Amino acid sequence: MAEFLSFGEIMLRLKTPGNERFFQSSSFEATFGGGEANVAVALANFGLSAGFISALPQNDLGDAAVRELRGFGVDTTAVLRAGNRIGIYFLETGANQRPSKVVYDRAGSSIAEAKPGDFDWDCILDGGKWLHITGITPALSQSAADLSFEAVKSAKALGLTVSCDFNYRGKLWKYGKSAVEVMSELVKFVDVGIANEEDCQKSLGVTVDVDVSSGTLDHAKYEALSEKMMQTYPNLSVMAITLRESMSADRNGWSACLRDGDGFRLSRRFEITDIVDRVGGGDSFASALIYGLSVYDDRQQALEFAAAASCLKHSISGDFNRVSVAEVRNLMGGDASGRVQR
Repeated sequence: MAEFLSFGEIMLRLKTPGNERFFQSSSFEATFGGGEANVAVALANFGLSAGFISALPQNDLGDAAVRELRGFGVDTTAVLRAGNRIGIYFLETGANQRPSKVVYDRAGSSIAEAKPGDFDWDCILDGGKWLHITGITPALSQSAADLSFEAVKSAKALGLTVSCDFNYRGKLWKYGKSAVEVMSELVKFVDVGIANEEDCQKSLGVTVDVDVSSGTLDHAKYEALSEKMMQTYPNLSVMAITLRESMSADRNGWSACLRDGDGFRLSRRFEITDIVDRVGGGDSFASALIYGLSVYDDRQQALEFAAAASCLKHSISGDFNRVSVAEVRNLMGGDASGRVQR
């Protein structure tokens, strides 16, 4: 199997054309996406040995999803072909002061119905270095939450580094347990935490008075939030938090911070205007941070790589971050002109 593994769900993504409202026209743009799949694809694009662990139905849609992943060089050996349906999400892209909207259709999907014992973790994780999960899969169902615990416990027992993007999805926690109830236990098996301020508050119950509605952010409060996260969960060796300043749906400020045993770091800030697609921005940060922590000795460099890669994702339509290491390093080096390269 691959060295860098991501566990979760890949979905059919149905997006309205351009910035149209739902059913303003009679068509949708059909692609694939999903937080954990997005990470696997980006890691493969960066040249790492990347694999995806999931469940998909044995039908044409499941086949197409597997082909899509393989096309990026992602190892799909650990994709279980079982269950009856692929999860779907519908996306309406916002503009100016109108926010984007997501509608989920994921109940009863193959991964939501998968359960402990369905995956041979010793085989899947053999030779692995890193396992990435998110707070999304545990939100799908009790069995998916149980399976997430099985995955991280197996990874820790085999000596892999475990990262988790604590993504909070309020529309998904419907099976009787709260996000804090589940995630506060799951995080105990995590080495590298990734989040925004809402994820810290609503997935893990760690709060600091952070106001993101004003368009400007108080870095001192994010420093305090990262410190409180690591104090609350001392097993975390790294805690990274993305900082998004939302002036409108098309214009955001973007940066990130990182805390480890050596202190607090803040990345360069990017002014992103005319956003093409911000969905998958957090996943692009997570994947680039995994890459950065794996190849750079300097964690400031790792943070800068993650911030630059996720900045570039905002210019790319679709869930996947289709950028190369060279392109990210070019932006890290200060070339943000967007000039044509001939």
